[in-house]
Amino acid sequence: MFCDEFLDQTWYYLYVRVVCKIGNAIIGGSIMHKWLKTIGIITMGLAVALVLTACGKTSSNKAQLKTSGTLTVGLEGTFAPYSYRENGKLTGFEVELARDIAKKENLKVKFVPTKWDSLIAGVGDKKFDVVLNNVTVTKQRQKKYAFSTPYIYSREVLVTKKDNTSIKSIDDIKGKKIAVGTGTNNETVAEKFGAKIVPNSEFSSTLSLIKQGRVEGTLNSREAYLAYLKDNPSAKNDFKYTLVPDSKVEPAKVAVLMAKDNPGLKKKINKALKELRDDGTLKKLSEKYFTDDITQK
Repeated sequence: MFCDEFLDQTWYYLYVRVVCKIGNAIIGGSIMHKWLKTIGIITMGLAVALVLTACGKTSSNKAQLKTSGTLTVGLEGTFAPYSYRENGKLTGFEVELARDIAKKENLKVKFVPTKWDSLIAGVGDKKFDVVLNNVTVTKQRQKKYAFSTPYIYSREVLVTKKDNTSIKSIDDIKGKKIAVGTGTNNETVAEKFGAKIVPNSEFSSTLSLIKQGRVEGTLNSREAYLAYLKDNPSAKNDFKYTLVPDSKVEPAKVAVLMAKDNPGLKKKINKALKELRDDGTLKKLSEKYFTDDITQK
């Protein structure tokens, strides 16, 4: 509103006329009239530039939302314990986290369940404001999207049959059949260490493949395996897991993904995450769903 009023043409003409009348009263003559008019135009141009710059900064600091007052969140809704349905209602670590982020910023929250293969692109298509779906920060993704500060530091584990003696460390998977989800960080790690990739996006299915002897192992996050053990304690009798050292594989950073042209939203999300970390909410959510704190670096 202030910018529109300032740029109103009536204000400009009044300004020029006052400047010119003062010049005529003091000196008189067409030369002084033209000179003062030129000075007035230059001064006005500088003032307009300053105001436009200020308005631009104000606009960039404001979070742009698909729906005013509502944080629209894209997620799969089928990936326990991150987001899944219980008695028909969405719940999970990232569902609760999204609600807490929105609450910190006095926003409502709306979830848009979407399949993985079109989830990230949905941000660019303005289908939702952010994605919370165990999305890892990668250089490739950073070229097109913005990320919040991480809320999970995900460490890799190698899961095999309990009686497997041929795979003792990550270095031993070279040439071995390893089941991993396509397009995931787990696939990247498997390729790095020379494994033969067997595509499978469901963690429970990869364990079935191991049990059947169709693959020798799977790579996944430590938290995913801990969550599985929480719901299936007898799995300890069939499988073993080896934590991949940080020196071999740097912990993956999981963060909120959003559009690059929305710095105001990124600022708000980071502010909320810091508050949730400081007040212990992040840790409590982590221990609730994973039995351990996976939010620490």
